[in-house]
Amino acid sequence: MLKSLSTYLIVRGVLALIVGIVAVSWPGVTVYAVVVLFAVYAFMDAVVQAVRAFSGLAAKAVVLRILIALVDVAAGVVAIAYPNITVVALVVIVAIWAIAFGVLELFAAFSAGETAGARAWFVIAGLISIAFGFVLVGRPDVGAVSLAVIYGIFSVAFGIAEIVLGVQARRATVAVSQGFATA
Repeated sequence: MLKSLSTYLIVRGVLALIVGIVAVSWPGVTVYAVVVLFAVYAFMDAVVQAVRAFSGLAAKAVVLRILIALVDVAAGVVAIAYPNITVVALVVIVAIWAIAFGVLELFAAFSAGETAGARAWFVIAGLISIAFGFVLVGRPDVGAVSLAVIYGIFSVAFGIAEIVLGVQARRATVAVSQGFATA
């Protein structure tokens, strides 16, 4: 579907911008939506695991799949019954993801022979992600609404960085195809 890196980066940036604007505009709805989506995912995975359990696997695999399905159901029930606990758990998961993603963005900035401008945007995206993760780790008691707003701001900033990176990648591709230097 997405044939070029520049298109991928621009689409990814636009999606991040949309998510960010929604999260900042309706933080309460955003938090509730995340909890509900997590619960729906857990219930759907429980069904998939149960189906896989009886699809001709060995007895040991059947037991493991059924156990996974039961854990999925339990996670979905806890998410719906105790949304506050679910939000705190998701805050920790998002924090870990943001820090890991930021570190990988920093590695990406210096690993692929990027132009100085592209490298700078990779660094900015990585630092924004790491800062967001550490804010969450440092304050796991942050209210759910605050998290949605912080996540929205992160998504807007990250989206802008990705769009700029995509535009730069597209310009570099056009310049190379026309025989111009890309520095």
